[in-house]
Amino acid sequence: MGSETKEDNSGSSRNTVPKEKRAYLFREWTQIDVMRASAVLIVHLLCALAPFNYKWEALRFGFILSVVTGLSITFSYHRNLTHKSFKLPKWLEYPFAYSALFALQGHPIDWVSTHRFHHQFTDSDRDPHSPIEGFWFSHVLWIFDTNYIREKCGGRNNVMDLKHQWFYRFLQKTTGYHIMTFWTVVYLWGGLPYLTCGVGVGGAIGYHGTWFVNSACHICGSRAWNTKDTSRNVWWLAPLTMGESWHNNHHAFEASARHGLEWYQLDLTWYLILFFHALGLATDVKLPSEAQRRKLAFVR
Repeated sequence: MGSETKEDNSGSSRNTVPKEKRAYLFREWTQIDVMRASAVLIVHLLCALAPFNYKWEALRFGFILSVVTGLSITFSYHRNLTHKSFKLPKWLEYPFAYSALFALQGHPIDWVSTHRFHHQFTDSDRDPHSPIEGFWFSHVLWIFDTNYIREKCGGRNNVMDLKHQWFYRFLQKTTGYHIMTFWTVVYLWGGLPYLTCGVGVGGAIGYHGTWFVNSACHICGSRAWNTKDTSRNVWWLAPLTMGESWHNNHHAFEASARHGLEWYQLDLTWYLILFFHALGLATDVKLPSEAQRRKLAFVR
């Protein structure tokens, strides 16, 4: 069943009649869908095996891996590449983007494109991981349906800034080789415990940290700013998400390098940006102006 559409004030097409519910399992699966589902399944299987192959140093490696790759996602993919909240010299930008590959969330061109579409079409039928399609869809199921994302958003024409750079085109074509090489090195270095406690536990933590921003941060929590969407601030997710769970703050001021806008709002990614800014390496750091804050503040 199709749906009627109308144009909103921004010129975007938004549905007025709900679409027929998408079949999540019994549908056409592309090769990319199968690869993504396999990666998620392998990581969670390794995580489930961790108690039976436990070593403290391997578990410590897993926690370190989740922090490093998680910060690479938030620092590089999200705030630097997607929203251009600050600038880095290429010799620093590229290594951070490369390390984010090992969070197993795809290459930069794909990740950045999807997130830009999310902000363009937030909470509409064209949102790649719209919360209106349910918690589990916005949390994880959307990842495995690339045809659906293409139907919603069209081609990846919103990341030409990345497509014009040889490094990101290279990562787009070779992501799988880097992941397999990394897993092989981890296994040769520490054996099965490092795969289960490291790749498994660390990968699962990283996965759900990002996924909760897409799901929980549009369902529960508080609203500090009068945005026209369902974004929420979820304080207890701040450590797990490296500060990304101040999601209402983020939707209010998308370009802001700082998401934890108050002193008590933990934002590990912002602290890393501040560190590089102090060294003179992070430049053009964007923050919301007082006029922008007044415009979106709730009337009290």
